[in-house]
Amino acid sequence: MGHCALATLATAGLCWSLPATAQDMSTQSDEASANARQDSETIVVTARRREESLQETPIAVSAFSAATLENRQVTQTQDLEKITPSLQFKPAGQLSGNSAASVVFIRGIGQLDPTAAVDPGVGMYIDDVYVGRSVGGTVEFGDIASVEVLRGPQGTLFGRNTIGGAILIRTKDPEFGEFSGRARLRAGADNLIEGFGVINVPLADNMAARVSGGFRKRDGYVIRAFDGLDLGNDNSRTFNGALRWEPASNLTISLRGDYTKRKEHGAPFVFAGINENAPVPAIVSVGAGCPGATIPFAPLTPGDPRFGAPSVPQIDDPRCANDFQAKGKFVNGGTAKVLSTSEVWGVSGTAVLDLNDAVTLKSITAYRSTDSRGIRDADNTPFEILTTDVGSQSKQFSQELQLQYDSGPLSGILGGYYFNEDTDERATVYLAFPPTPAVIGSILDGGPGSRDLQFSKLETRSLAAFGELSYEIVTGLELTGGLRYTEDRKTYQGTVFNLFPSTLPDPDPLPTKAIPEGGPLYIYNTPNRRTFSALTGSASARYEFTDWLNAYVSYARSFKSGGFNTRYNAPPPDYEPVPFNEETVDSYEIGAKMEMGDFRLNLAAFQANYKDIQLVFREGAVPLLFNAGKARIRGFEAEASYHPWGTGLRIDAGMSTLDDKILSITEIPGATATVSPGDGLPLTPSFQGNFAISYEFPLGERYTLTPRFDGSYTSSLTFITGSVPEIEQDGYFVANGSVELAVDEKWKIQAGVINLFDKDYLIQGNASLGTLGYAEKIYARPRNWYVQVSASF
Repeated sequence: MGHCALATLATAGLCWSLPATAQDMSTQSDEASANARQDSETIVVTARRREESLQETPIAVSAFSAATLENRQVTQTQDLEKITPSLQFKPAGQLSGNSAASVVFIRGIGQLDPTAAVDPGVGMYIDDVYVGRSVGGTVEFGDIASVEVLRGPQGTLFGRNTIGGAILIRTKDPEFGEFSGRARLRAGADNLIEGFGVINVPLADNMAARVSGGFRKRDGYVIRAFDGLDLGNDNSRTFNGALRWEPASNLTISLRGDYTKRKEHGAPFVFAGINENAPVPAIVSVGAGCPGATIPFAPLTPGDPRFGAPSVPQIDDPRCANDFQAKGKFVNGGTAKVLSTSEVWGVSGTAVLDLNDAVTLKSITAYRSTDSRGIRDADNTPFEILTTDVGSQSKQFSQELQLQYDSGPLSGILGGYYFNEDTDERATVYLAFPPTPAVIGSILDGGPGSRDLQFSKLETRSLAAFGELSYEIVTGLELTGGLRYTEDRKTYQGTVFNLFPSTLPDPDPLPTKAIPEGGPLYIYNTPNRRTFSALTGSASARYEFTDWLNAYVSYARSFKSGGFNTRYNAPPPDYEPVPFNEETVDSYEIGAKMEMGDFRLNLAAFQANYKDIQLVFREGAVPLLFNAGKARIRGFEAEASYHPWGTGLRIDAGMSTLDDKILSITEIPGATATVSPGDGLPLTPSFQGNFAISYEFPLGERYTLTPRFDGSYTSSLTFITGSVPEIEQDGYFVANGSVELAVDEKWKIQAGVINLFDKDYLIQGNASLGTLGYAEKIYARPRNWYVQVSASF
């Protein structure tokens, strides 16, 4: 492969510039060879919305090429946590049955709730377009050019809600004058069959198109005892298209489209525990005839024969809601319907106009649509304790304008951003009993439970203006400062009410003031609006001590807007939803980036002051968000690579330490906190480490054999706020191995094993043991193998 010119990187985003062939190098002077060796892997990133060397960017960035992602068996966004310090990327949000509902945390900051009422805490961008919903954040890596993970708040330059960081995904641009393509086919354990293909078509000297598509099918690895349904299966297909046109030497127009559809059985949750003395499991056990089950809390007449003998928990009887309902790590005991579907598509147009050598105007226009549904049997037992059914339709439009300047010691950007999102969400929550004790007798007589219905219409209108300026005041010393003003207007209009029994059909048309067919009205269908605004900023100083050492100090402030709670099982005052406010982060960072020949080492240390944290409290059984916390997070990160020039050896490694502490919890009248001062934040392990080693062995002139081994270690972590031993994960190490045979760099055959040592570890967990009394968890897929054949032309 030849060198990548920096001028061509506006469309690539990231480039590894590889050395010339051995024959070419033999004709160069020793001095030229040394220079080529020193510059053999220049990594260019766009973390500051312009192309610059990774080693000169005063931001903690992990940057990966398409080849690196493939070699390290990273096929989806959730796999990025294996190779990125301080990143936790989990599928299937705690309160969602959708396998594509992502939960992303960077440096201990993110968002657990996947519903449309809550914005993500980490910004996800596909070709510079912000992805507003958690479902759209689970991306298949097909025709990828690069991925950059920006750690820490990015409140100056990027779209909305980058309080924890940003993940930038860039697809490959069409290439002029070249008809080319590549394809791969993979088969493996659990009846895996996966295919992908891409073709690049030149349409004219100044126009080209690129089209790609792929699919994945695989059996699930958690089996329901009730009906044999396999949960955690894969069934997805993706399509992408791009058109690039240069009508003039100073104008580039790019059009892109992407489509992803998933139709799967459901997230692979399994039983984690039941508090048999909690109200709901007690009622269920009594109603099912569990021997000795009682309801000590219920206001019923003592001595009622239906209560039986005094409570005897942990009876091994299928009529008892207790821990004997557990069926193992990969067997689900639920009987309710489960489902996970999503359909996500988007189109965008980008125009880049060079007004002169120093000034560039850029426009990014985009539209995205997300349609998803997830059904989960939250208790994972035959009982109707809790089942959630959440469907959402979201449409977003965004427009961004940038004016970029780069001349001599001065560079900068000035921009404006508009975001418009409309979401319709329906949530149905099946409960073992409605909130009033009067119906307990019906439950005990075998009647069905209740059903909370939530119809929500949410609107977000966001306007922002931003700017950043960098100036090299003396040789090697660059100062940068930026500001951003953001105004988000949130509107929520919805109806939340209860139906009893749960089998009662939905009323049609929806009642306005009362529901005679069922239970009480919680939220009345009136518009509720709030506006959240903030002025955020960043500042940094970078100094180049030598040609191999850059160091920087930086400060950044960012915020994530508030909104309205949409879950209730009792009416708030005046039947109006309870709002929550924005949260903010102030981050201080010091870093060093070193590159000495074949060895690269980047270091960063930081402290983040996290204020007005949107924490989950419970009013009865219902999780509600309140601004109720203040925390401090400190950390250290390191990334290293050693790629000796002229050899086939590649070693990459990374690590992070996080020290998080909740400093204070605000008391919320009528609500119960799920966390206390001194507790840790969710998905914030104290240590993460990863490494990869590979070596290319030439086998004659045509063949190359490359074995690879990589591993990652994550220390103990929790999945929700507060301590719940049933869903806490101890430290674990996961390894992968593969071997690849390349023929003329056109054909490749690869075989590998994922989770090589067959480690059982959790990737998700959720619990409500105090009231509803259940806990659930998801284990990672056990050891599995694959064989892949790929070809290019």
